[in-house]
Amino acid sequence: MVILRVMIAAASDPLWNNGAICGKMFTVKCTGATNPFPHPCFDGKEVTVKIVDHCPGCGGTLDLSKEAFATIANPVAGVIKIEYW
Repeated sequence: MVILRVMIAAASDPLWNNGAICGKMFTVKCTGATNPFPHPCFDGKEVTVKIVDHCPGCGGTLDLSKEAFATIANPVAGVIKIEYW
């Protein structure tokens, strides 16, 4: 049996665009820390996420699920800088 995990994320106001982005897929990579936590990124790791929700008022651009975040960075870091495409 193969278990398929779909990594998910929510989009902040500028990206959400009245739901136009819902269902879109993005590849996300950690690029650095936003706080004093040293070296949060897992070098070279990327994760593909599906936008499934709106995150009004989120300070960043994407709010990754815990599982997606833990794929690219140390969860203890809390908040990271990302690139996405």
